[in-house]
Amino acid sequence: MANEHSAIADLAVRSIQIMGAGELADFEEVVHPEAYNREGVQEPPACRGNGPAAFYATALWLRQAFADLRWQVHTVVTEGDVVAVHVTMAGRQIGPFVAFDVNGDVAQAFPATGKSFAITQTHWIRVVDGKVVEHWANRDDLGMSMQLGWNPPTPRYLLRMRRATKRARREQSATSAQQ
Repeated sequence: MANEHSAIADLAVRSIQIMGAGELADFEEVVHPEAYNREGVQEPPACRGNGPAAFYATALWLRQAFADLRWQVHTVVTEGDVVAVHVTMAGRQIGPFVAFDVNGDVAQAFPATGKSFAITQTHWIRVVDGKVVEHWANRDDLGMSMQLGWNPPTPRYLLRMRRATKRARREQSATSAQQ
């Protein structure tokens, strides 16, 4: 039983670590074809599906905005088929971070500040038959926004946000028109 818990814990940790630099093949090794990411409802449309490609799309979305992404693991707890992983996520904002609404439309874009951040998160991962089948998380989004200079915004940053949001909406419209 201890080896089974260790294998499940290792898989859960790997599923988080590959978000920073893993390729689609890495996600295919650890994510079930029907896996669901509950956090996907706040992410781009490509992240809202099931399976490895959707999880990989989340990684690409994060990497587009943040460089040097890493997760320092503090605690891993396994209970049955669920693993809770408490981490500190750190990185540096190099591109706009685009947030999406429930319809998959651009809600807001936060232009790059070049600043670094380190925030705590807890990821909840359900593992079945040796693969991730479900993920959800608790994140310190307010802490990240303060460290990156998004909150409280300066008047200049609000103007940059407005421009970045318009740009992201135009890009989303152009991409939708091409499909």
